[in-house]
Amino acid sequence: MLVNALLLVLSVFAASTAVIMIKASTLPPVLLASLRLFVASLVLLPLFVRDLRRHRDTYTTAHLQASVLPGLVLAVHLMTWIVGARMTPTANASLIVNLVPLAMPFFLVWLANEALTRREIAATGVALTGVVILTATDLNLSSAYFAGDLICLGSMLFYALYLALGRRNRHHPTVWLYLVPLYAVAAVTSMVVFVLMATPLLPAGSDDLAREVALVLGLGIVPTVIGHSLLNRSMKYFRGQLVSLVNMGQFVFAGAMAFLLWREVPAATFYLAATMLLAAAWIVVRSGREGRWVRRLS
Repeated sequence: MLVNALLLVLSVFAASTAVIMIKASTLPPVLLASLRLFVASLVLLPLFVRDLRRHRDTYTTAHLQASVLPGLVLAVHLMTWIVGARMTPTANASLIVNLVPLAMPFFLVWLANEALTRREIAATGVALTGVVILTATDLNLSSAYFAGDLICLGSMLFYALYLALGRRNRHHPTVWLYLVPLYAVAAVTSMVVFVLMATPLLPAGSDDLAREVALVLGLGIVPTVIGHSLLNRSMKYFRGQLVSLVNMGQFVFAGAMAFLLWREVPAATFYLAATMLLAAAWIVVRSGREGRWVRRLS
């Protein structure tokens, strides 16, 4: 269990690096989303082939089909998130994306028949309060950012749906047999959208191709191969709401990296929000331990 918990934390850290590379890249949002997914698919392809050979008798067409819908959902999430994050202030985007635990319970009940416990409800309230405190002072509700906020909201809902589908599909023979087709579907979908949009590969005046290649590789390997893959893996071992709450820790890691890279000193509200998030995680983890203790006594 400790190893699984550490891998979940690692997934959150890896996923938190995405925002830094996304903001550093000048590639069109849809192209950037597609290329990072193609990189992830190619990097993980050997693991898919290996597991396919090992589970050829148990891996069915139904398993392959189960990766299609999450792949489409992930493609929409990544495309809309990059677009929305560039259209609205960081505080707005951060608040909206961290509302996943608010939407997740509805998807978990619908897709995985997994209702929240009282402690999970309490923990969700504590965590969301911390996020509101963190972003309240910088939140900008100007009508100029309404479209960007709305796109981020839609992207957040697709992200919650994507994670809930991972919880429903946790019984796949291996995580790679689930994720590699998923990433491939998302990559192809994004590329088709990009081609239909007929957007230039690089903005006018941008000729630093090597830098963009490095950012695409970084996005494909760190937040996708490591972050998304381990996050989906965690859905097999932990309750969905716990994973969504721990995933909110991305803002903690992002704040720490911003300090190390650009000497951006976090405001006092950052530490309060981080403390409340840790408290929320402790509430849920303690609930899980108590549940196991009760089952042992029964």
